[in-house]
Amino acid sequence: MLLHLSSAVLSFLVIDLDLLQSAPMPTEADTPEPANASRTARARARAELTQEIKDVARRRLAEAGSASISLRSIARELGMVSSAVYRYFPSHDDLLTALIVDAYDAVGAAGERSLEGVHGSVVVRWLRLCEAIRNWAKANPHEYALIYGSPVPGYRAPPDTVAPAARVSLLLLGLLVDGVGSGEIAFAEEPMPRPVHADLAALRALAAEGVPDVVLCRGLAVWAQLFGTISFELFGHLHNVVHDYDAMFRHQMRRAGRYLVTGA
Repeated sequence: MLLHLSSAVLSFLVIDLDLLQSAPMPTEADTPEPANASRTARARARAELTQEIKDVARRRLAEAGSASISLRSIARELGMVSSAVYRYFPSHDDLLTALIVDAYDAVGAAGERSLEGVHGSVVVRWLRLCEAIRNWAKANPHEYALIYGSPVPGYRAPPDTVAPAARVSLLLLGLLVDGVGSGEIAFAEEPMPRPVHADLAALRALAAEGVPDVVLCRGLAVWAQLFGTISFELFGHLHNVVHDYDAMFRHQMRRAGRYLVTGA
């Protein structure tokens, strides 16, 4: 049986045996360090096992979709009783939420890295951001589908997902704030339907101070174009229509970047 246990599970067993063997006789010379060291080791083992559970879930996601993610089957694969896995993830939705948060954080981090130390024009930074998001999506198509594809039936995203989901979008809003502030993004006020203005006002108050409605509308349009273009590529909707996806993507995103800054 031990041969089928994960390394993290085995480390838990080793830690527990260590504690049993060394527990008995406290003396005045005892210090907090051993207990602290044991807690640190247990925390490390817990983190490793949490990661192993998510890794198995990701593999199942890639092989058969979100419906195949079962806490009981994951427990069997890791050589654990199912009740042990439930201590880490009380429900299927909790595990799914962890995968979703990880995916949002990963694409957000990829976008952030693409802009580190880059001080070029809005269009230059826009293109770097687009390439980074597409590259992440191509390297992680199943995670991309989990967060930007069809909703998982019966799953309701908890508030925990909001900040990670916004992470990559805040990069776009940062470009809009910079472009309007520097004068690089040209605009003239346009009339907006009252409900649209109300939505844009809320977005502006959240993370786009000083960005007018017309520029926010452009930003939302090119953002939708970016993810629509990536989704059409990954999900095969342009098969036998586009043959050089790299060239088409760059062309489309350059056009989107021009529209973002000029409105034309």
